[in-house]
Amino acid sequence: MRIAIATNTIAGSGKAIKLAKIIQGILTDRKIISKIFTEKEWDSRIYKYDQIWISGGDGTVNYFINQYNDIKKPLCIFNGGTGNDFHALLYGKTTVEAQINHILQSTSKPIDAGKCNNLYFLNGVGIGFEGAIAKSLKDVNKFGGKTSFMISILKHILFYKEQHYTITSAEKTVTGKFFMISIANGTRYGGGFYVAPLAKPDDGLLDANLVNSVSPLKRLRYLPVIEKGKHLTLAIVDYYRTKKVTIQSNQLIKAHLDGEYIEDNEMKIEILPAHFNFIF
Repeated sequence: MRIAIATNTIAGSGKAIKLAKIIQGILTDRKIISKIFTEKEWDSRIYKYDQIWISGGDGTVNYFINQYNDIKKPLCIFNGGTGNDFHALLYGKTTVEAQINHILQSTSKPIDAGKCNNLYFLNGVGIGFEGAIAKSLKDVNKFGGKTSFMISILKHILFYKEQHYTITSAEKTVTGKFFMISIANGTRYGGGFYVAPLAKPDDGLLDANLVNSVSPLKRLRYLPVIEKGKHLTLAIVDYYRTKKVTIQSNQLIKAHLDGEYIEDNEMKIEILPAHFNFIF
């Protein structure tokens, strides 16, 4: 077996590349052939390997699946970034060696992907308040996934102004001002915010959470509830599952895909069932 280790030299402020070397050392001790590919070396050679192990955070994984959006090779993730939400969903708390032992003894399983316009995601799309936060973090040197996320929340919580959206799916069409719009494939993002606690990344569905316009004081009250995933029954939340949703606004839509900032005039989001294969 030959394993490609895909990593990003800046992920986790250098944590990812260090972790990649540790993984390679363990594989070498076990006489398993491997090669580390940094982000500038990601090319067609990766397709020649039997498995691809990704060392990095959610941003690295997002970058990988958008560069290799058609790959069907078995994939796995090691938590080498500042935000490791998809790793936590698949593997929980584990050591590097324990994860390697598990992966080498396991087979891959299909995992859904989401697609927003022409971009792919695994965790989810966050629009509105979350998009404004992602934009504020876009050019910031993050010193901690959840820490930097919380600082940005505090800066925006008093001053963010909701915009008007029209949200259309086969299940319903709603229009109005919304504080947050989360379209999720996984349960969490943002370093541990359980925006979609009931989501399953292999059920062929997206979990939509629409949070209506709320005052700054209520934002302070409800954001900790959303962080813990206890918000689905709140009166301000409209929660449902769908396969495809279109979001429009009379203003530029600010959003993130797995924490990576994007903006557009319209967001067309759909689920791609069993699109990737992950070992977990």
